[in-house]
Amino acid sequence: MIKIFNHFVPRIVSLLFLSELLMLLASPYLAGAVRFAASDYRFVEAIPNFGASAIAFALILTFCMAAFGMYQMQSRESVHASLYRMFPAFGVGVPLVVLAFYLFPELFIGRGILSIAILFGFTCILFSRLLLLRYFKFHFLKKRILFLGDSELANECIDLTNANSFYERYDVVGFVPLLNNELTGHGAAVLPADQSLMDIAAKYSVHEIVISLKNWRGVNIPIQQLLECKVRGVAVTQIARFFEREANQIKISYLQPSWLVFGDGFNQGMVRALGKRLIDLLASLALLTVALPVMLITAVCIVLEDGGPVLYRQERVGKNGKTFMVLKFRSMRTDAEKSGNPQWAQVGDTRVTRVGRFIRKTRIDELPQILNVLRGEMSFVGPRPERPYFVKQLCEQVPFYDMRHSIKPGLTGFAQVRYQYGATVDDAIEKLQYDLYYVKNNSLFLDLLIIIDTVQVVLFAKGSR
Repeated sequence: MIKIFNHFVPRIVSLLFLSELLMLLASPYLAGAVRFAASDYRFVEAIPNFGASAIAFALILTFCMAAFGMYQMQSRESVHASLYRMFPAFGVGVPLVVLAFYLFPELFIGRGILSIAILFGFTCILFSRLLLLRYFKFHFLKKRILFLGDSELANECIDLTNANSFYERYDVVGFVPLLNNELTGHGAAVLPADQSLMDIAAKYSVHEIVISLKNWRGVNIPIQQLLECKVRGVAVTQIARFFEREANQIKISYLQPSWLVFGDGFNQGMVRALGKRLIDLLASLALLTVALPVMLITAVCIVLEDGGPVLYRQERVGKNGKTFMVLKFRSMRTDAEKSGNPQWAQVGDTRVTRVGRFIRKTRIDELPQILNVLRGEMSFVGPRPERPYFVKQLCEQVPFYDMRHSIKPGLTGFAQVRYQYGATVDDAIEKLQYDLYYVKNNSLFLDLLIIIDTVQVVLFAKGSR
């Protein structure tokens, strides 16, 4: 993993992104060389701002590939899945490139060069993806991990790399049991506890030792041996930190308050607040400009279906526990909660109208919340606001749940792009683990990644009910 502005990014994703960005950046130059191969025409010198044009070309297409999930490595990728994303990514990206050159004529590089550049860029990326998925295993990127302590927690981490990625991020050397913390059965080797950790690390070429313990009390932890390993170049990591890095989650089940208190993150300075507010305003105004026709059509469709109110106001919990009225397009019948008790939406919920079913699936029902963002009640990116009725229940049942209210709720959020719709306490726990990661590691860089991922979520109607 590579840490970029507090966010952990897989090394393979970073390499893939940079290599494909360079391919797209080189494509206009290669296209110009092919286009004028038979002449002495020096296109780079003759065409003004050619370098800026190449950068715009590469950035627009890379953004579209990211928006269509081509850099999401949470699932086992296949050639078919990669093509499924690549064709529409270029299908949207190419018109955007043409539009950019139309709006800024000084960037135009000629139809011939542009056409060849698109062909080169598409072919190079397609070929590199096919090679990546079929032949390369990236063994040089893998770490060799030794777990010290509890096998149940360690097994959860092992399952993480096998289930959530098309490539393996680390090899597990084995487990070393600790006194009063006996290991249970598992597939990996149990290494003798009477040997020095440094000897084991040297023998098995260990890169990192992960301490897999929920509670350190009553456990004889070999601090001196761990210190020896660390000063000799072997990383030593707590299980909570390991899971944060590899899964982009703060795992509640073995989270200690002291780890949050003395760890890094939770930066909420003035510069960060001003930058985030600026992004909120710019992103909201841009989205409002683009989505206004859709919002008007939606309002008409809601009125035509059942003549009820277009907007739905609902109390939600915001920053520091203060409540506010969130705005949504009404997607349910007017008597949806006639029983008087709030209810979570379920799969195939009969309370949802026909228009509501569509706007919920495409997230159009959330667009009026742009006004909440402009009023400062919400941010563009942050934990999704929940109703006070559910917040009270979840604060009683889920540890650390109230920490998500330390920042403004968002129109979109990290949990929304990484997890399905939540309708149970277990779902709330899973989403909270992503929300805590965002609260701890939030940055403008992470906000940008979430906004890009939101495009994919909307396009593929992920996680809606």
